[in-house]
Amino acid sequence: MSSEFDYDLVIIGAGVGGHGAALHAANYGLKTAIIEAADMGGTCVNRGCIPSKALLAASGRVRELRNAHHLKSLGIQVGNVEFDRQAIANHADNLVSKIQGDLTNSLKRLGVDIIRGWGKVAGTQKVSVTTDKGEKTITAQDIILCPGSVPFVPPGIEVDGKTVFTSDQGVKLESLPQWIAIIGSGYIGLEFSDIYTALGCEVTMIEALDVLMPGFDRDIAKLAERVLIAPRDIETKVGIYAKRIIPGSPVVIELADFQTKEDLEVLEVDACLVATGRIPATQNLGLDSVGVELDKRNFIPVNDSMAVLSGGEVVPHLWAIGDANGKMMLAHAASGQGIVAVDNILGKGKKVDYRSIPAAAFTHPEVSYVGLTETAAQELGLAEGFEIATSKSYFKGNSKALAEKEADGIAKVIYRKDTGEVLGVHIFGLHASDLIHEASAAVANRQSVQNLAHLVHAHPTLSEVLDEAYKRAIAS
Repeated sequence: MSSEFDYDLVIIGAGVGGHGAALHAANYGLKTAIIEAADMGGTCVNRGCIPSKALLAASGRVRELRNAHHLKSLGIQVGNVEFDRQAIANHADNLVSKIQGDLTNSLKRLGVDIIRGWGKVAGTQKVSVTTDKGEKTITAQDIILCPGSVPFVPPGIEVDGKTVFTSDQGVKLESLPQWIAIIGSGYIGLEFSDIYTALGCEVTMIEALDVLMPGFDRDIAKLAERVLIAPRDIETKVGIYAKRIIPGSPVVIELADFQTKEDLEVLEVDACLVATGRIPATQNLGLDSVGVELDKRNFIPVNDSMAVLSGGEVVPHLWAIGDANGKMMLAHAASGQGIVAVDNILGKGKKVDYRSIPAAAFTHPEVSYVGLTETAAQELGLAEGFEIATSKSYFKGNSKALAEKEADGIAKVIYRKDTGEVLGVHIFGLHASDLIHEASAAVANRQSVQNLAHLVHAHPTLSEVLDEAYKRAIAS
């Protein structure tokens, strides 16, 4: 774009968001560099989405093969099922290595310069990089920040990485404790409870809020609790928080009432996974050099175009994407934001449609959603003057689910009564993470249940669960 700069675009952070932005920029001919101080691929590839899905795939097979009742109903008998913990862990490690290599090679093929070191803003259109060989400054027409996030460890919890650990260490599967406590019942807690129980561990799940799976739609959460938690070797404690956790053998967990803070009991377990969410990795980025202050939760303030803000005003040529801006802490959301940021650098005037970005928990069976929960939709309706309605359909009425004998599941559609516009879709059941994308496209295009109900789905497929929900909406 300009010969006065070393690069058209410098990206700080080579996670999924930075990678997507770099590829998009290179495809448009921008001279691009990406700076990474740690592992190429960031959290998703190395400590999150990728290794955890490998563990879920392997442990899920163990669960299926050990479910003699289910197999017998299909006319199948299997003998004693054994597994090798280290081999399962190696499967995750090998997948990480492959994806990390693929990501790096894709950048090199498109001519993106990869700079290894700590990058930070050093003034307007300047970046300093600290490497083993010292520090250097490079200039860029535009800079995108995507430093990602790290696990949040609440006060009073001591992490040693062995007996008390976060998901960062959990994906290594270095041990299978006989009894493990999991702090938190969100996506991370649910997925690890699925892994550990499939491989023979007892789990105690501790949730500070007054319901399990507090971020999920209530109808979905109730059924998911009945299928994913109640029949498994999982004890739950709700409205209770871990006041103090001391690593060791055993791990000592002091529990208290979340509302009153009254001490309740002391647990002694073999290990503890802290799955209490993530916080932005936004320190030491040099933002003060351009007058930018982090918000109260240490996120980088941005507008809908991904431009960084200072006092509500756009900081020219500086952008921030991914977990660090706090808009939607999902790897694929970071990718979408990266593409939007590059498009805006190119003057295309794009924004992110967060309502149409789906999310999923890869439990067995899976949970997925896109758009608003029923509660959020009701609040929007009150604010904008419209009523909402819901329709539900069940996997137990789906031919494909019945053929698989995997009929536990529900699809729930939330829509406007007046226009029929779909505001949210929530699915719990077999392959929910794949099914949700039809709904995501519907939300992105602001489609109505009236139109969607007349689409023809292949039969017999699980997608007919959504078809049935749309048809029930227009019949009500």
